[in-house]
Amino acid sequence: MNSGGHTQSHTVTPWDAHNQELVASVHPAEWINPTPGGRYNLVVIGAGTAGLVSAIGAAGLGAKVALVERDLMGGDCLNYGCVPSKALIRSSRAAYDAAHGAPFGVRDATGAVDFAAVMERMRRLRAGLAHHDSARRASEADVDVFLGQGVFVGPDELQAGDRRLRFARAVIATGSRPATPPIPGLAEAGFLTNETVFSLTELPRRLLVIGAGPIGCELAQAFRRFGSEVSIISLDARLLPREDAAAAAVLATQFERETIGLALGAKILRVEKRGGAKVVVFERNRGQHELVGDEVLVAIGRTPNLDGLGLQAAGVKFDAGGVLVDDRLRSSNRKIFAAGDICSAYKFTHVADAMARVVLQNALFFGRKRTSSLVIPWTTYTDPEIAHVGLYEQEARQRGLKLQTLTVSLAEIDRAVLDGEPEGFARLHVDAGSGHILGATAVARHAGEMIGEVVLAMTEKAKVGALSRTIHPYPTEAEVWKRLGDSYQRTRLTPGVLRFFRRLLAWRR
Repeated sequence: MNSGGHTQSHTVTPWDAHNQELVASVHPAEWINPTPGGRYNLVVIGAGTAGLVSAIGAAGLGAKVALVERDLMGGDCLNYGCVPSKALIRSSRAAYDAAHGAPFGVRDATGAVDFAAVMERMRRLRAGLAHHDSARRASEADVDVFLGQGVFVGPDELQAGDRRLRFARAVIATGSRPATPPIPGLAEAGFLTNETVFSLTELPRRLLVIGAGPIGCELAQAFRRFGSEVSIISLDARLLPREDAAAAAVLATQFERETIGLALGAKILRVEKRGGAKVVVFERNRGQHELVGDEVLVAIGRTPNLDGLGLQAAGVKFDAGGVLVDDRLRSSNRKIFAAGDICSAYKFTHVADAMARVVLQNALFFGRKRTSSLVIPWTTYTDPEIAHVGLYEQEARQRGLKLQTLTVSLAEIDRAVLDGEPEGFARLHVDAGSGHILGATAVARHAGEMIGEVVLAMTEKAKVGALSRTIHPYPTEAEVWKRLGDSYQRTRLTPGVLRFFRRLLAWRR
């Protein structure tokens, strides 16, 4: 118990100077919870992305705001997700490039990895970024910060430690945590998740990854590039089962090139501990197989953080997927909203940010902003990256939309060829009647940076011809969008239109 009447449930290891700096920002031991002064315009539970944007944004607009966090401010993104994972991915790309310079005329590089230095760099950068999400920064933004468990005790009242907070509106933004599958022997053998893998200080010689989704694929490739022997085991028949099949196939080819083992379409029967090793036993192609590793990483999805919130006392309905909300993010208690992983199928930091902005409009200012109007992109940060926005082809056809799909290979884009990255592609799904963009996928080393152009076009309801009219610096891989726009324009040049143009130009001669 700390002087502010709050407990620290987190475990941050190793306890070096960087992690001490991190915790001093996001859960300072000396923090003293303030004394509530009257009714709050907004009480926010959870200080991850959705909670911080909601709280600091509301305070900046003049609202009286309280923010309650039981663990580490910054949430999953800062502490266990986006920030540490992308730091590792960048180091892994540096190692890969150093070891694969021969095609570029760069020889005698080994790409040898000092894993302890990689992890130290990650901890140092994470600690350096933590001030953005710190208790002090929120407090300086006129937010009353309470460290401790928040529990609803009524439809408009919350208990935070030994303080009781009354509110006109509240936001539940408690996020999610790694889901754990009920595999016999898994708990006994021990396993890693994204909440514990970044505490490693020694590189596992053999790593078994359960799950072929974004987190599993990103970390599998990173650890392989660091030097681990890596295998992915998944019930899904292919990598990234929710993504475009052609995009996933490009990634699978790259994984095979990097000798990442793929046991896909596998039903895991049990996990065994044999001496110092961990063995995953699975069924595949009517036969029983096993893979041996030193560590097992579980990456099969997320579970909403609903425990201990007292939602029944507040009259807030929920299910296994999280808090139930309408299109304006209101819960069954009209005074209480939710944002981020706790209520969204899209468990991304940028979506939590966007949802918090919807909440601010709707909760504080009688807004009628709808989440269904958001244009949401996402990226899997493998190498190559896979970025997507909008509908996939199958989704569009299921909705009865008349679709035109256009694809350009990066082998046709000069910059991609020069950079030695010709194997990706970009794809547009266009409404054949109106020319509006329905969806897009990009597979490229920096696809996440490239997709924003299409997101903007879709947000502003621009037609695909706008991509054709947009001038890009040459050479860039983003030119692929202009090429796709040109491809669409050529489809409008029907034989009848072409005959008319020929007659017109002949007359003008």
